[in-house]
Amino acid sequence: MAQSRVTDFYACRRPGLTTPRAKSTCLTPSPGGLVAPEFTRSSSRKRARPPAEPGSDQPAPPARRRLRLPGLDSCPSSPADPSSPADPGSPVCPSPIKRTKNATVSGGQQRGKVASEDSISELQTCLRQARKLGAQARALRARVQENVVEPCTPDAKAPTEQPCVEKAPAYQRFHALAQPGLPGLILPYKYQVLAEMFRSMDTIVSMLHNRSETVTFAKVKQGVQEMMRKRFEERNMGQIKTVYPASYCFRQECNVPTFKDSIKRSDYQLTIEPLLGQEAGGATQLTATRLLQRRQVFRQNLVDRVKEHHKAFLASLNPPMTVSDDQLTRWHPRFNVDEVPDIEPAELPQPPVTEKLTTAQEVLARARSLITPKMEKALSNLALRSAEPSSPGTSTPALPATPPATPPAASPSALKGVSQALLERIRAKEVQKQLARMTRCPEQELRLQRLERLPELARVLRSVFVSERKPALTMEVVCARMVDSYQAALSPGEMEKHLLLLAELLPDWLSLHRIRTDTYVKLDKAADLAGLTARLAHHVHSEGP
Repeated sequence: MAQSRVTDFYACRRPGLTTPRAKSTCLTPSPGGLVAPEFTRSSSRKRARPPAEPGSDQPAPPARRRLRLPGLDSCPSSPADPSSPADPGSPVCPSPIKRTKNATVSGGQQRGKVASEDSISELQTCLRQARKLGAQARALRARVQENVVEPCTPDAKAPTEQPCVEKAPAYQRFHALAQPGLPGLILPYKYQVLAEMFRSMDTIVSMLHNRSETVTFAKVKQGVQEMMRKRFEERNMGQIKTVYPASYCFRQECNVPTFKDSIKRSDYQLTIEPLLGQEAGGATQLTATRLLQRRQVFRQNLVDRVKEHHKAFLASLNPPMTVSDDQLTRWHPRFNVDEVPDIEPAELPQPPVTEKLTTAQEVLARARSLITPKMEKALSNLALRSAEPSSPGTSTPALPATPPATPPAASPSALKGVSQALLERIRAKEVQKQLARMTRCPEQELRLQRLERLPELARVLRSVFVSERKPALTMEVVCARMVDSYQAALSPGEMEKHLLLLAELLPDWLSLHRIRTDTYVKLDKAADLAGLTARLAHHVHSEGP
């Protein structure tokens, strides 16, 4: 008697259900597309194997199908796999297996075939691009290796490369152009930093000197670096000595009391003593007035050094120029202040060198009378052999030279056909203008700037009187109206100075009347404005360059 199953019990309990319900048909992926089997699956979870055709000699296909890549189907040397279905319509490897009469190509298979062909074409395109990029990378790598190896060959005639110099930042290279106010005798950035170092050093030295404490370089270095947040070395102290030799006296002293473990009491230290001079009146302390005087002397020495380079620059021009140092109020426009060579540091006292026998020559000189002739000969031979490599003299480093000041001359083709006399007159006129600009005082510069604004201010002033329709206006009202109407930003006080200058140059057109506490401005509206503008332009031309 067969044993009943639990599933049969549940099937019998359902009304109107005599057979177990079949599962939904699952689509099985295939290389050609999605194939829907024609058989009915059982209720179990295992995939049922479809029955073979009655008239076919081939066995039934397996339940689990193997996934095959499209590229491997076109290989003619691979034998046909009887367990895998052949790709219908494949022109490369026709399957020897007979196709069944009921085998049809569904729309899903066609779509899968088109998708596979598209993916193959995309892969081939990516492969070609990858090969192309690989070839470019190999060519670039070979070119880089050739460039690296080529200068190493002895036959290569490569131009001598200059040593790579670190470029200074822009705020140092164009420091003179970024200074506010009127142009004048501006110092380079490195000179101003050195002046600030001198000020800080003088402050530290004055505090230590006034309390009768020995001033050493270690103390000054720490104080200056804390004040300026910059490095302060012996080289900077040598530059200070070069610029202002009468400021300090430097000595190397030992047995200076220190409170640091890194510095022994017996070591030599660089000590600094301020030189007060006879003009101090016998004072033994550095007062604030004395510090200010020393700072002004140091800055003037820096300006004198820049003037020397400026004088060399003017002498190198074509035609050369000569300006007295007393009359010079600004640098030449083409003189690059920030490219002035750095100050060479002066030599500071060095600690005495203790005699130490380190070479055979020194030993031979000291113990010549204490050794045998055979040992003396051996030591002399050793001294000769050790002196051979260092026999050629070492070349001393060249000092930094002043940058070429002469501008590049114009090409002859650009001035072809121009009279030489005309060129000489133009150059002389340009030299005259530059001399006038370099020797002009700041007051004259301000007056010239005001003169250049007067023609436009005259037109604005006339329009103010025409709009107000009054014969006279107070100075406050006129200045307020002109400040609002003028294109540049000027204060009422500066505008009043322009009106005073305008009344000085054109008294017949503009007059000022002082009545009690107010000043009234009266204008002749019938005057020709074009003639007045021409007169003002003549004043500008006569007083200007």
